[in-house]
Amino acid sequence: MTIKYDNFYGGNVALDGLGFLGTPVDDRVLSDEHLASAYTEARAIAELMDRLDFDTLWLAEHHFQHEGHGSIPNIPMLAVYLAQHTERLNFGAWFNTVPAWHPLRLAEEFAMADVLTGGRMRFGVGRGYIAREVETLGAPLNDDQANRELFEEQLAVLFKAFGQRSFSHRGKHYDLPARVQFRGRDLEEITLVPRPLRQPVEVWQPIQSGTQRAFDIMAAHGIKGVVLGGTRAGGRADTAAAKYRDALARAGRDVELGEDMAISVIIHLADTIEKAIEEVTPYQQEVVKVTAPLGRIPHLTPEQVLAANDPSEALQAGLPTIQEGIDEGTWICGPPEHVIERIIDLQARLPGLERLSIGAGGLGMPPSVIRDDIEWFATEVMPALRKAAAAVG
Repeated sequence: MTIKYDNFYGGNVALDGLGFLGTPVDDRVLSDEHLASAYTEARAIAELMDRLDFDTLWLAEHHFQHEGHGSIPNIPMLAVYLAQHTERLNFGAWFNTVPAWHPLRLAEEFAMADVLTGGRMRFGVGRGYIAREVETLGAPLNDDQANRELFEEQLAVLFKAFGQRSFSHRGKHYDLPARVQFRGRDLEEITLVPRPLRQPVEVWQPIQSGTQRAFDIMAAHGIKGVVLGGTRAGGRADTAAAKYRDALARAGRDVELGEDMAISVIIHLADTIEKAIEEVTPYQQEVVKVTAPLGRIPHLTPEQVLAANDPSEALQAGLPTIQEGIDEGTWICGPPEHVIERIIDLQARLPGLERLSIGAGGLGMPPSVIRDDIEWFATEVMPALRKAAAAVG
């Protein structure tokens, strides 16, 4: 399969004091202008990717992130702006926080953006993971079962809205359309206006819990899966690919390992492996500082979580290191030939893999470094990967 190359930008702005010895996350105070610089950074990244023949720029939805790690509350709106400055690049969400929306409002905004960009939108869905965002916007998150139940009903509404000329939905959380009269008759169905140009809508979802229920729901709806890191042989990506292939088989589809899937890894290029590791160490540490208090590194103790943002304690707290991230295959750091070798190995194990996104370290990596890696990857890594794929046939 011909793989598509993408990049992920989480909406972070340039920050000082990165790493365990730098500024604690909660001590950062940024101006409105600084936070809004995420949009000019997104434009610079999009224009570069468009010129260098990448397929999709994936963006992350976040709310209330005054610390500067995620400044994009509305991906469809930003995508319309970026489409005015690019010609071919597609735009997608990794991921829209679906419980933070009314599903019909999200469907409308995505569809309108798809029309205005000429069909350049991709749809991504997630349950959310930050209580400050999801609970504040009126949806459950701390109650995992309630969040999952709401999310699954929202998916049902979204797929009806996208795929049917007119529809109704009667569920626990949504009674659509409203039970009113319209032009003298009981209103029985409604129509999404506009509907997306690209049909069927391509939908992506993170593979996180790895339960059979989650995989079966994805397979039933035709949702494609995204794995964040874990690309070492026998690691999280391989396991997820096998489970997803099995779920698709239960749904009546036989696919290659990795088909209908994307892998997102953090790639940083330098002249040597040692130099690349030295450069990215504060970026990886910033990821730990930001995500540990959000429960994203579940094996940490409460004491380690507190230490992550304490410069006097962090280096002695046994927190995850960049070498551990490299060993598990979430980070790939080094010169082009090293990166090429690692990606070829990944593609050999997952021959059906549809997409590879080269950026997932937006929490800490400065946008200027992201752009440098994009350009180096496109000029020295992508041509070699495409040549190797052509040789395989």
